[in-house]
Amino acid sequence: MSDAELERFKARSVDLVAADELAARLRKGKPLRIKYGCDPSAPDLHLGHTVPLDKLRELQELGHTIIFLIGDFTAMIGDPTGRNKTRAPLTRESVKLNAETYTQQVSALLDTKRCEIRFNSEWMDALSPAEFIRLASHQPVARMLERDDFKRRFQSGVSIAIHEFLYPLVQAYDSVALEADVEVGGTDQLFNLLLGREIQRAYGQDAQIVMTLPLLEGVDGSEKMSKSLGNSIGIRDAPEDMYGKTMSIPDALLPRWIALLGRPEWGLAEVSASPRDQKAALAFRLVERFHGAAAAKEAEAHFDRVFRQHRAPDDVPAKDLPAAEARGVRLVDVLVSVGFATSRSDARRLIGQGGVKIDEERANDLEAWLPPGEHLVQAGKRRFVRARVAKS
Repeated sequence: MSDAELERFKARSVDLVAADELAARLRKGKPLRIKYGCDPSAPDLHLGHTVPLDKLRELQELGHTIIFLIGDFTAMIGDPTGRNKTRAPLTRESVKLNAETYTQQVSALLDTKRCEIRFNSEWMDALSPAEFIRLASHQPVARMLERDDFKRRFQSGVSIAIHEFLYPLVQAYDSVALEADVEVGGTDQLFNLLLGREIQRAYGQDAQIVMTLPLLEGVDGSEKMSKSLGNSIGIRDAPEDMYGKTMSIPDALLPRWIALLGRPEWGLAEVSASPRDQKAALAFRLVERFHGAAAAKEAEAHFDRVFRQHRAPDDVPAKDLPAAEARGVRLVDVLVSVGFATSRSDARRLIGQGGVKIDEERANDLEAWLPPGEHLVQAGKRRFVRARVAKS
């Protein structure tokens, strides 16, 4: 081991428990087994996942064994971390559908030929009730209630279901099953990761090293990036969506996004001090990373056309609509038919908020009709359709 290797582990980490134990293991010269778990609670990985996965790629290049653990069993329980109420468990079928995409997606971030991709149902489905009771016996309820989220819920009288206590225990047992030397996670996972050290000792193993990394805030700039909070950018998002969502982040969030998502070779530090230019440079690089240079150029051109020049994109879909009367079709019915609104009342709300344009002119009349012919209909900033209204 060199001091430089230890420093590579420490770089960007927030917590490292315990650095002296890590140094001792590195001195043995044996590749470490480094675990990172991800529950398939949604079908897409997002940019927040790239922060730990990029770190894992760096450690993989040092010769260590990366274990990408897909928590298909734990996803059915639901991670209670940061929750103020019990989350609805997922069915095995929905978890399986989500998990099927993860192997392909993670190949864009890790060298999957040189890492282990595992599912914790491998050992959890085989665990007998007696073995599960043994696992649960290693942790008192009082210790679980030390967790901030559980403590707040308990003190405020919000119910905590028994299965929620099992989640961190199962996550800890995963480290036993995998004989993990190191577990990597976000700062919000510190309790769970430290519990892994305790459970490994209880099962006669050396305690894993715990490494936490910063959480990436979502596009709203307040909560951590999460699919369930609707503030995420999926790594499989369409290029124009990835570009546009990146351009929408608050200016105050930009330095942190550059620090956590940027790469030195991207030259973002050399971009002008204008937040708009910096966001554009970051958005271009992110799209380029996951979709290629050609897609990044197209996404940039799409954004400039729609948001800077206020023109419609080149590839607006068309929708043929029958006329209700000789004068055409009601605008509210058009918005529902093309999927811009869920109901007539929703369509009226959208029009009333000034979010609808017809042929680039804002629509203000809640009872407006579209006459026969072709019309460019826009809802919000990103949704366009060419409505072709037939003659009655």
